[in-house]
Amino acid sequence: MLRKLSVGAMIGAAAITLSVAPTATAAPTKTPAPRPVLQTTLYYDDSQAAEFQDAVAAGVKVWNDNVQNVKLVEAQPGGRAEIQIIADNGWPRAIVGPVRPGGRVQVWFGRQAVTQGYDTTRIASHELGHSLGLPDMKPGPCTSLMSGSTAGVSCKNPIPNSTEKARVEANYRTGATSSSPFAGSLVVDAP
Repeated sequence: MLRKLSVGAMIGAAAITLSVAPTATAAPTKTPAPRPVLQTTLYYDDSQAAEFQDAVAAGVKVWNDNVQNVKLVEAQPGGRAEIQIIADNGWPRAIVGPVRPGGRVQVWFGRQAVTQGYDTTRIASHELGHSLGLPDMKPGPCTSLMSGSTAGVSCKNPIPNSTEKARVEANYRTGATSSSPFAGSLVVDAP
């Protein structure tokens, strides 16, 4: 009987020891919350872009896919738009931004460049780049969107390079009203 009591006492003591023993738990790790992106929404009106509306939509998509701090959205018919796009027979040209909500810039989608063989999506993306505050970077290679016509007719690249993307992100980082030294200038993209 003494033996059974000892075994029972040992089992009871072991159960108490197990239930009292501290458990090791990992301290919860805090993952820093992602910084919210302050996004500026700009509206564009392509109702006067005639045959270039698809190219404008493609150029808008390029910018929306490549930057986070600004988003281009098509304005409702008759609605306010910061960027107005107009087709005409001259060279592509634009007023340099960065345009802000409530502001206004214009882009002229010139048929002369298209007639000479320049890519319509590249033209649209390039001209929208002006609206977002980018000046021309001429002469330049095809890898630079803002090299414009100096990259040649064979250049089809509508994508801004990392420097161009970073500059647009900086232009819209805080939604501030600061502008580039080129803001308000008319830029004609003839070779």
